[in-house]
Amino acid sequence: MNYLAHLFLAEHTPESLLGNLLGDFLQGISKERYSIAIQQGIQLHRKVDAYTDSHPIVKEAKQLISVTRRRFAGILVDIFYDHFLARDWQKYSSVTLNDFSQKVYAILSQHQVILPDRLQRALPQMIQQDWLNKYQYISGIEVTLNRMAHRVNRQGEILASGIEELTAHYQELDRSFQSFFPELIGYVKTTRSHLKYPDRMEVGK
Repeated sequence: MNYLAHLFLAEHTPESLLGNLLGDFLQGISKERYSIAIQQGIQLHRKVDAYTDSHPIVKEAKQLISVTRRRFAGILVDIFYDHFLARDWQKYSSVTLNDFSQKVYAILSQHQVILPDRLQRALPQMIQQDWLNKYQYISGIEVTLNRMAHRVNRQGEILASGIEELTAHYQELDRSFQSFFPELIGYVKTTRSHLKYPDRMEVGK
């Protein structure tokens, strides 16, 4: 799953939201530098990724991606699922997507000093361009893919044009998400019962 889904699946605490987002930014960084509450968010992020990658519905969705872009199938499906979550946000949450996004941006800004460098650098652009809220639009997904393509050493243009996969298989990918996401929510609820989330803890050590 991509940023929005990980944030949605987090506990409603700053620590859990931070940990569930930081899971995508810790390459070469030990999670031990963070509080126990944030580490638990990171752990949940990793469990969600492992569950998603091994799920038959997700594997089938990846097969929809053309051979030319198959090496990016995991990235593309993750981002496309975020689009469907954002589009149908009020089906899953009583809080509007805009309010949720602004809450996340505020938490990230308040704790910017403990964020990994890559996330610190991206944060002003994330807030200014309202990345999370824009996922509900196909144009927002296209911008996301173009942005990610700049981090790919080779064949970045293939990833950048990946929006073609979403438009070509929109209905199939939509059905895939609608089938998979309730199962993921159920998995997370069960997983949380095995993780002890403190009600309040310090954000950074």
